[in-house]
Amino acid sequence: MKPRELKSARLKLGWGQTQAARRLGVSQPYLAMLEEGKRRLTPNLTRKAALAYKLPLVELPVPRPYEYPGHVGPKRLVEFLSSLGYPGFAYVRTRAERRNPAEVLLIALAQEGLVARVAEALPWLLLRFCQMDFGWLVEQAKRFDLQNRLGFLTSLALRLSESTPASDRTVALSSLEATLDRSRLVREDSFPRPPRNDSEREWLKQNRSEEARRWNLLSDLRPEHLQYAE
Repeated sequence: MKPRELKSARLKLGWGQTQAARRLGVSQPYLAMLEEGKRRLTPNLTRKAALAYKLPLVELPVPRPYEYPGHVGPKRLVEFLSSLGYPGFAYVRTRAERRNPAEVLLIALAQEGLVARVAEALPWLLLRFCQMDFGWLVEQAKRFDLQNRLGFLTSLALRLSESTPASDRTVALSSLEATLDRSRLVREDSFPRPPRNDSEREWLKQNRSEEARRWNLLSDLRPEHLQYAE
């Protein structure tokens, strides 16, 4: 977030600097310096501003530099998705700190095993938040060799979005798919979890969708399995 964007978001709400500063937990003079670019807007303040000013969730800061997320359990992933408004988890009560949808997607992609209900929610992130920073997302996916998984989910989301082919969302997803295709990995991978045995591996290889085949994934996830396409 840039200083002028911080000021513009405040003005859109009709807030004076004193009122906004109180919401952000800073003094009015300090907020004035932030808006003039005389003080650095930290990630913590960016988060507070994005939430206080009711900015799109894609404006929430992402870690820079980004470290590999490691293991995150299914309960936590469900909470992250619920906090972002995923309809399938609307029943979940959570106090999880909201994170940028791109970060939540990357965390899920990095897991070596996902429960089906979480895996089925991930294309929704791409559909609902198609204005997320795809440049950052692709950069991190390539760092951790996750581009095939991301490409697969993008293809699934794109198939669902193609009912309105001229929409900005479809154009954005098509561009993301083309970008990822240029860095597609040759090695075979699996999603949302590794096969349990050789028989399952062979079945997945023979029965996977065209999208899974294209991205060298062993997966039985298909567009028709996805309940929500906003």
